[in-house]
Amino acid sequence: MVNLHGRSFLTLKDFTPEEIEYLLDLAADLKAKKKKGIYGHSLENKNIALIFEKPSTRTRCAFTVGAQDEGGRAEYLGVDDIQLGKKESVEDTARVLGRMFDGIEFRGFLHENVEKLAKYSGVPVWNGLTDDFHPTQILADFLTMREKFGTIAGKNFVFLGDGRNNMANSFLVGCGKMGVNLTIIAPKELWPAEELVELARGYAAEAGSTITITEDVDAVQGADVIYTDVWASMGEEAKAAERIKLLTPYQVNAGLMAKTGKESTIFMHCLPAVKGNEVTEEVFESPQSVVFDEAENRMHTIKAVMVATLGNLD
Repeated sequence: MVNLHGRSFLTLKDFTPEEIEYLLDLAADLKAKKKKGIYGHSLENKNIALIFEKPSTRTRCAFTVGAQDEGGRAEYLGVDDIQLGKKESVEDTARVLGRMFDGIEFRGFLHENVEKLAKYSGVPVWNGLTDDFHPTQILADFLTMREKFGTIAGKNFVFLGDGRNNMANSFLVGCGKMGVNLTIIAPKELWPAEELVELARGYAAEAGSTITITEDVDAVQGADVIYTDVWASMGEEAKAAERIKLLTPYQVNAGLMAKTGKESTIFMHCLPAVKGNEVTEEVFESPQSVVFDEAENRMHTIKAVMVATLGNLD
């Protein structure tokens, strides 16, 4: 029996394939119950702090609604609401919040800050996004893939664009652990760190899958999933013009989708999208696009993480 109670959720590196599968199963169960109007009480009387250095639609709403569905209360703490890392150290803020809240979500820039919150708060801490990793998004994407294909192991997953951003990093870890064949297609200037690639290849070797990093867009052939993300992440807006020039050959358009050779290929994006840059309006609005299924599944998977690590499952 998997028991994640009291654990923080900072990166999928910290979780076994069995534990990740457990979270996906729990999310699917909670989703099915919600569709039937069945709500739980596992977070009853639990107070949850939502720290946001970066704005968000999906992450904020998913944590808020997910907590409420299970009887919990979520408190939004924006950059102007607390002194995190400014007048007060992250360590001291963590110790204060840990005495007032039962769980803490952090969405911000430095990954070391979410690590400090987990180390010093004494309560479960969940990574809603950092510059390095976005693990709750990966869970939502995997749940969406399971719904579309029945399984994720052995599927061919292709990510195009900025190969060293938090999404590419997270797919290296998640796909490696879960036996998904991952191909990252990006210009060499934007390839992921070799250290992380080697770690992911170690996971993949155990799971029986492959990790490929290439510049060749023809590597989309045989893809079950085509995935992209914005070309300039939050905090990198000044690089937008440079990235457009560098990444235009990697745009997801109808021609690229046809290169997969599969009518069953789906298009995924973590949102928000800059249509006309990383993806065309035609593909985004096509029947192959499952982006809003992913968006909804952020809520169900985030709810599962909170219930598994903080809630009462009795």
